[in-house]
Amino acid sequence: MIRDRARLLEQIRELHRQIRAAVVAQTEAVALEQLSAVEGNDHAYEGDTIFAIDRVSEEKLVEFFEREVAPERPLLLIAEGLRDTGFGEGRLPLPRGITPEQAEVRIIVDPIDGTRCIMYQKRSAWVLTGVAPNLGEDTRLQDIEFAVQTELPLVKQHLCDELWAIRGEGYFAQRYNRISGELQPITLHPSHSPTIRHGYAQVVRFFPGTREELAAIDEEIVLAVLGAPLPGKTHCFEDQYTSSAGQFYELLSGHDRFTADIRPLMEQVAMKKGFRLGICCHPYDVCTELIAREMGVIITDERGQSLNPPLNVETDVSWVGYANPAIRAQIEPLLLKSLRERGLI
Repeated sequence: MIRDRARLLEQIRELHRQIRAAVVAQTEAVALEQLSAVEGNDHAYEGDTIFAIDRVSEEKLVEFFEREVAPERPLLLIAEGLRDTGFGEGRLPLPRGITPEQAEVRIIVDPIDGTRCIMYQKRSAWVLTGVAPNLGEDTRLQDIEFAVQTELPLVKQHLCDELWAIRGEGYFAQRYNRISGELQPITLHPSHSPTIRHGYAQVVRFFPGTREELAAIDEEIVLAVLGAPLPGKTHCFEDQYTSSAGQFYELLSGHDRFTADIRPLMEQVAMKKGFRLGICCHPYDVCTELIAREMGVIITDERGQSLNPPLNVETDVSWVGYANPAIRAQIEPLLLKSLRERGLI
């Protein structure tokens, strides 16, 4: 077990609050063109494209851990955008001068998941952190002992949620009022519906190039479950929320019933068309899976096994989320069948 876990949890939550304040202040003060300027080269390092708005949170991230956490316990910080550390992309041992092996904990962070959502003021983005004991290079998602997920609101939005979970102890949630400063406990309820009918259910297909194949998989599943559409009626709906944490939240809050992000499986589809696969989900995008698990939401990999990637910035991650066991029983056999028939698993 992580030493003095309650202390570290409160430090992480304070970091999230500081990042939220910094990002909101930046989005209020800076023009869209400046926030959306690309500051990193896609080909220069692992991880997502780095925008100016990302730099706001990343600078806060390193500064906070170096000042507040590292003097109390050695750690290995894992996050995209950490470069030239001498320990590989996205890895920074703190306090400076230690090696990764000397760290007590591995802390994986996505300072802004949903950069484009908040950058264009379309939807909330999220700060994500998962904390695991340092088990060396074998440290994986299922080793995370606690996780924190904090909403980065739109400028016009005054309420934002804070979620966290401790393994085996359940989840906690509260809602922050930016105007009054008040915090109110909230209870989230994943959907109990046994079917996707009339609900939100989707296969992620954000980007050009492989949308046709992903849409075909989506269509196969929905039509097999619900049959042919009836005139003037609708089967179910979809919501392409371009944030993995946002998609998790929609499952946790009862808004969505099924989501599959299987972009990494599309590599061979892309290559047949003469190009390489674009951006995929990474371990830092799913590092708060523990919260879903503690709430009874089921998150698996593309084969129906526990989601358990290594804690790094390089690995491409496929994940599938079900609001409850009944939805999983309805959807999973059809999804696996569709993937196997295409030779994707």
